[in-house]
Amino acid sequence: MSLTPQEIDRIAHLARLALQPAEAERMREQMNGFFSIVEAMRAVDTTGVEPLAHPVAAIQDVALRLRDDRASEPNAREANQRSAPAVEQGLFLVPKVIE
Repeated sequence: MSLTPQEIDRIAHLARLALQPAEAERMREQMNGFFSIVEAMRAVDTTGVEPLAHPVAAIQDVALRLRDDRASEPNAREANQRSAPAVEQGLFLVPKVIE
């Protein structure tokens, strides 16, 4: 995939960027370079290769140090909501911002 100058202009417009012609050309070259790297990675045959959960797993066994999934803090909802201007049924009430 290769981007054209018109596509770079459209992307810059969508991102609300005002690029000078030299900047737009540099951006096009950088993005096309990125896409060429992606294309090279996509060309590699990965059939039969198991996905890794962690990059170090390729060279050694990785044991994840996970803590037990249990509540460690007391329920302090009422104490936390005491300073709220408006609460209803345990929920914070806020002004409507979307019409």
